[in-house]
Amino acid sequence: MTLWLEIKRRAWPVVGQGLAAATVAYFGFHMVTGERGLQSYLRITGELEEARALAGELTAERRALERRVSALRRDALDLDLLEERARAMINLGREEEVVIFYDRPAAGERPLSGRN
Repeated sequence: MTLWLEIKRRAWPVVGQGLAAATVAYFGFHMVTGERGLQSYLRITGELEEARALAGELTAERRALERRVSALRRDALDLDLLEERARAMINLGREEEVVIFYDRPAAGERPLSGRN
């Protein structure tokens, strides 16, 4: 009977330390891998940076489109430029106009200059 009492007396501090170690391990594991843990934080931070980059690109594209639209307002509209762009886009010309077609040089080629 004294052996059993000696085991109980020495086991309680070990059990307490074991429970404390298990609790620390449990919370430490979930602090790293949990839903709001370190790994999730790093993943969400990366997604946030991608979203900010996309927002910057879309903002720049929107500003460019706004500039193009502002050029079409009646007070800022150049009718000659508008007519020229419309003709180029629909490939249309008047009867009295002369259209000269030329080939653009391919990448890396030098244009013909007429001089030797």
